Amino acid sequence: MGRELAMLAKINQAAPLVHCITNYVVANFTANGLLAIGASPVMADEVEEVADMVSIAGALLLNIGTVNTSTAGAMLAAGSKANECGVPVVLDPVGVGATPFRKNVVAKILDEVKIDVLRCNEGELASIYGVAWASRGVDSGAGEMDTIQAAKEVARKYQCIVVVTGEVDLESDGEDIIQIAGGNIYATCITGTGCLLSAICAAVLACSEQPMQDLASTLKQYKEASAKSGQDLGTFQAEFINALQRLAEGWQ
Repeated sequence: MGRELAMLAKINQAAPLVHCITNYVVANFTANGLLAIGASPVMADEVEEVADMVSIAGALLLNIGTVNTSTAGAMLAAGSKANECGVPVVLDPVGVGATPFRKNVVAKILDEVKIDVLRCNEGELASIYGVAWASRGVDSGAGEMDTIQAAKEVARKYQCIVVVTGEVDLESDGEDIIQIAGGNIYATCITGTGCLLSAICAAVLACSEQPMQDLASTLKQYKEASAKSGQDLGTFQAEFINALQRLAEGWQ
């Protein structure tokens, strides 16, 4: 099996526990997607238990899609404990530019938690980078920015890998840039594909010794799975999860 097909299979064999503090819109899809590739999801977000939970996890996902004061506190507590335990952290700053509250939550996380991967769309990167952008809620929106340069600078600032997904995905560690084309436009027409990808990035970190290369492999496989998932929105999610399972189990 080639390198580009190896990463989901590696996750399937390692079966990492991925602690997801995520949003209620996508929690079920995220859990099912992780299960499809052989990972074990846990969605604990009670501030009283997140430190205990993340201490036994392979990786932590922080997704602010439906963040509130309580879950923001849980994210900070879990992130702090993850750093203490050496558990890698993925941040998905959903709609960070939409409101001051979201922007403040993300700024606090970036200030207090050492993240390993920032997985975002172009509009979210623009907000973190400090570029004016016409945001549409949690959608990417539109604006003008040198996305490659922004990704490199944000990666250097926060000493993390930045993954910017879109028609062509970008990945940067502050020096190198990897670009991955392909996929299916219908993946942008349903809720949760970006959020699931962030969770899968966390699963990658839980069992990777070379995250830059393994994340790139995963991005390629993710686009491959979406390309094989048809064009009917009502069944796209199910077909997409089936495609991820096949890749993870080596069926194709």
